[in-house]
Amino acid sequence: MTAGFALSPTALGDGFRIESFTEVGSTNQVALERAGQGDPGKIWLVTGHQTGGRGRRGRPWDGRPGNLAATLLLRPKVELATAASLGFVAALGLRDALQAVMPSRSVSIVPDGGDLRGGGRFALKWPNDVLADGAKVSGILLETAQGGRDGLAVAIGIGVNVVDHPRDTPYPATDLSAMGAGCSASDLFFALSDAFVDNLRLWQDGRGMSAVRDKWLQGATGLGSQIAVDLGGRIVRGVFETIDSDCHLVVRGQDGEETRIAAGDVHFGAVASARNFKAEAR
Repeated sequence: MTAGFALSPTALGDGFRIESFTEVGSTNQVALERAGQGDPGKIWLVTGHQTGGRGRRGRPWDGRPGNLAATLLLRPKVELATAASLGFVAALGLRDALQAVMPSRSVSIVPDGGDLRGGGRFALKWPNDVLADGAKVSGILLETAQGGRDGLAVAIGIGVNVVDHPRDTPYPATDLSAMGAGCSASDLFFALSDAFVDNLRLWQDGRGMSAVRDKWLQGATGLGSQIAVDLGGRIVRGVFETIDSDCHLVVRGQDGEETRIAAGDVHFGAVASARNFKAEAR
């Protein structure tokens, strides 16, 4: 079992705290419970074995022993809409950490058979995925709670396939070990705690969103490619144009009209073009 989780000197110097668990149901759930108890935030809840993790839209997250599950609890003094952009900060921090433990190299793969347009070995997929050689290696989930007089609480959950990954997924998946990395979950977390500080400083309580957006676009996959976005029943198709100042996805349709999307499931390439997309996406 992975043990020995520790914060980087930069994170310690910036006032972050850590609590690690041999095994836990959900690090996000623990973080939200701590928020309800009045925790001031800037605390990481970390484990190498999460048994009840969850992803976006309530989907289960397969947290196998030896993989990383970490949640950062923050209490930002911002509006809820601004706090939502912390998902992009988390993706950047995780991408930087992955590059630190296993240097990036260029590849020519994106999910669903598309063509890579930027990104590199660890590329960013809107809204908050980090892909490894075009396959899903991680998941990021933001959950919020209003803490009364204590204000907003944001639990930023990050799960990474370090030593194993599920095989029965509707999309390509991988883990760092399969990619040749020799790092452990604790090694990756140490790098993550360091990289997160840098990207939080860039964010500046939302005042630095322009810089966050620019950095995200530099590492984005699929820019200029055909895209299909599942909005939970309605499909939007077109070209992945950019993300706007609010980090909404901008899709340009065949008629030239632009659609801005705040949340949805993104598919590239063959799936994006498939007429029976709904059946394939489920």
